[in-house]
Amino acid sequence: MDDGKRKVNAWWGVLPLLLGMLLLAGCSGSGNAQGISEDGKLLVTATTGMIGDAAREIGGEHVEVTTLMGPGVDPHLFKASQGDIRKLDRAAVVFYGGLHLEGNMERVLVKMAAQKTVVAVTDDMPRDRLIGSADTGEFDPHVWFDVDLWTVAAETVRDTLIEKDPANAEAYREQGERYLNELKELDTYVRERMLEIPEEGRVLVTAHDAFGYFGRAYEVEVVGLQGISTAAEFGARDVSALRDYLVERNIKAVFVESSLPARSMQAIVAGAAQQGHDVTIGGELFSDAMGEPGTEEGTYIGMIRHNADTIAEALK
Repeated sequence: MDDGKRKVNAWWGVLPLLLGMLLLAGCSGSGNAQGISEDGKLLVTATTGMIGDAAREIGGEHVEVTTLMGPGVDPHLFKASQGDIRKLDRAAVVFYGGLHLEGNMERVLVKMAAQKTVVAVTDDMPRDRLIGSADTGEFDPHVWFDVDLWTVAAETVRDTLIEKDPANAEAYREQGERYLNELKELDTYVRERMLEIPEEGRVLVTAHDAFGYFGRAYEVEVVGLQGISTAAEFGARDVSALRDYLVERNIKAVFVESSLPARSMQAIVAGAAQQGHDVTIGGELFSDAMGEPGTEEGTYIGMIRHNADTIAEALK
């Protein structure tokens, strides 16, 4: 690629960020300055469904939570609209994932922190419990797949709500304690389900490398077609390598993800079949986004239980 094309591509990559910052500056002050709804609830905006669900569970009747990224949305590729910027602007508290989960949008969120309470739920997580390098500051952002580690995010949400809304601190403590207990039960449930799978068959093959924390926490080998971020493209060589891996390891099932097209994994299944190896699609997993509101998978706990059940049933 020549220098001219590089400059054009770089400009288009930065343009959505610049537009978002301009929108933010243009609409500041247009929302509810106090971040309180008409019925007296604390206005909270979360980037992902998993974070928004924690805020609802802990905040209860005292918060009104808006989530920017709904079912099937890939946070690595998400670009904030003008409506999203308004939701951020009117909120008293903004929660986001951090660790570059939200891509370029994270720079806008960091800028907003000078004007309001903006918190990355991974800020309090011990860096030695993260997958990645402290030297480079590059970590895998998919921390919610280790349920025990995700309790730290829930505690950050609880503590932020208490600090922002001390009048309802006791309610946040009580609801936070209940939710943390449910997460402990969930962690045990997932661990027990993975133990149902014979150790040699505990191999999770997915469309992108989102399940590293899951694999480490529950002793499952994880292989992804793409890297940690779906912004990184894969090619024919990656497809061939994964196909050969399935054949060599005699792996019988792979999984698609709700926030990514299924065609890449379908191509790998077809390629394995051409080599005489039968591989099936073991089911759909929820990785970077939860399910539809009102369904079991539309909650964090339901999403994780669904994944654990789907993996166990396909691999055991």
